[in-house]
Amino acid sequence: MRVPGRWARAEWGLLYVTVREPLLKRRLRAVPMTAGAVCLTAVLQYVQNQSWGYRFVQDVGAVRVEDPLWLALLRTPLSLYVPALDLPVWGALAQVLCVFGIAEICLGWWRTLAIAYAATLAGTLYARVGIACGPHVPFGLPGSDARVVDTGPSAAVVGLAVFVAWRYGAQVTAAAVTLAIVVEVLLKENLAGKEHLAALLGVGVLCLAAAGRHRRRPQPCQWRPGRRTGRGSGLPPIQS
Repeated sequence: MRVPGRWARAEWGLLYVTVREPLLKRRLRAVPMTAGAVCLTAVLQYVQNQSWGYRFVQDVGAVRVEDPLWLALLRTPLSLYVPALDLPVWGALAQVLCVFGIAEICLGWWRTLAIAYAATLAGTLYARVGIACGPHVPFGLPGSDARVVDTGPSAAVVGLAVFVAWRYGAQVTAAAVTLAIVVEVLLKENLAGKEHLAALLGVGVLCLAAAGRHRRRPQPCQWRPGRRTGRGSGLPPIQS
């Protein structure tokens, strides 16, 4: 187990150290935005499954390409928390809890929301461009997709996962998530998969911008696998 252990420390060690202590000390109080997002997602799922609430949730959080752009942009923030009706809600709740929670601890709540909305917006805007180009253009979309309801946290989750993995040196993880999205698009050419790819491209631009800013700043000491960053880092020793 020595080689896998070393690889895991190199890949996720810095991320583990960053997340572990706040969760141990404060638990859910360390991720108040994430806790609120999980509750909001659960409430919206309950409401949209009621006869009296379905139309309300659609009116405030359902995005379609056939809607005017201003209306789609107005609904986009809330659409992130409206689970897709054809998918199990526990999947959306688990995604928000895990990925949003890690991102909130690593990046802060406002950066987490900014990246989540940027990824979601990239997918929403791509859908309009793809339908305008038509299905005969690479990465184009058929006109029937204009009526597809576009909701859920998946694009935001993909974008946050890649950004956090890149920011904390988990390059294999970031590459694996990207590869999974590419395979999804190749095997199942639907609106959701291509929107996820657009979200990745949008987050890639953010990564490049962050890297450019980082190069212009003095370089701090960085954590290295196999070394402790200080007392109480919480990183377990490698065991054979």
